[in-house]
Amino acid sequence: MDRFYSLAHASIDFHFKQSPRDFVVEELPLYEFSGEGEHLILLVRKKNLSTSEMVGQIARYLGIKNKEIGYAGLKDKHAMTKQYISIHKKHEEAMDKFDFEGIKIISKAYHNNKIRIGHLKGNRFYIKVKKVNPTSATKIDEALKNISKFGIPNYFGYQRFGNDGDNHVLGEKLAKGEAKERNPRVKKLLINAYQSHLFNLWLSRRLEINTLVNSFDAKEIETLLNMPNDEVQKMKAQSHPFKLIDGDIMEHYPYGRLFDFNGDEEDIKRFNERNVSVTGMLCGKKVKHATSLAGEIEKDFDDEINADGARRYAWVYPTEVEGRFNPVEAQYEMNFTLPKGSYATVLIEEIAKRKIR
Repeated sequence: MDRFYSLAHASIDFHFKQSPRDFVVEELPLYEFSGEGEHLILLVRKKNLSTSEMVGQIARYLGIKNKEIGYAGLKDKHAMTKQYISIHKKHEEAMDKFDFEGIKIISKAYHNNKIRIGHLKGNRFYIKVKKVNPTSATKIDEALKNISKFGIPNYFGYQRFGNDGDNHVLGEKLAKGEAKERNPRVKKLLINAYQSHLFNLWLSRRLEINTLVNSFDAKEIETLLNMPNDEVQKMKAQSHPFKLIDGDIMEHYPYGRLFDFNGDEEDIKRFNERNVSVTGMLCGKKVKHATSLAGEIEKDFDDEINADGARRYAWVYPTEVEGRFNPVEAQYEMNFTLPKGSYATVLIEEIAKRKIR
């Protein structure tokens, strides 16, 4: 699909390909490890292996099941990544002798609890793009300043949709009972891809609306979008690149409770100050729906499926954003930290204003 972006500049030309040399990820743990307990915490560096492949190799070596190894999140395969895993400390001596190409144990600690999915604060990224000329470097500098100031849309990255980018197609059939998949993990992955696909479509639509609001006068927008004039005026008055709409569901940021947005100026202020953010829907059961005008837009990207739904931040804030141009090598290096569940490749696509895969 053609995606709408938040930044106003034209597409920037550079080359990017995920590889361990040019794409480095460091996991930021949610908490400090206690230093005691029955769980051995290992900081593992891997390259050219997915988290599942890395866990599988260690499990086979120890003669245990994959599920006995705890980890907080899935890391990119075509990258150099550092992440924490947990195993029972009875395996410590065996792990001291572990040797497998592409996997290195960096450090170890102890903790009272097993690491579980979601037990991370975020990820720090170190990324290099190539074939960058001085004009493009200046544009990237400006893009990073805007991203640091305003944040980015929280699209799901292409990794979510499989090698061919079409996992959501089978996911829809599984979610509606039109196809079967015996492996529960694979089934969940495919259904999640369908939910993510609808979320991305919704988010692109909202960014399209933002673009129209910024580009046309209120009367034209009223006709184009079939929106009440007073709502259009409210959106035009907002300084943030993502325009809040009456009925949006907000969430305290970077975590917290959900609440309804009803146009309150105080909520707009809190959004501008990064204390709250707007959410989008992952369709399914038990999910809170947007109301009013926001709900009218959202319902076009809803579906009744046999899976639990959720809300996801539609807008996130990269932190510690840095960029450096190397004119001799025609390369641009960037560092930034993202909250858990957000994709570095989405940020790169925001800068490029195009798909990078």
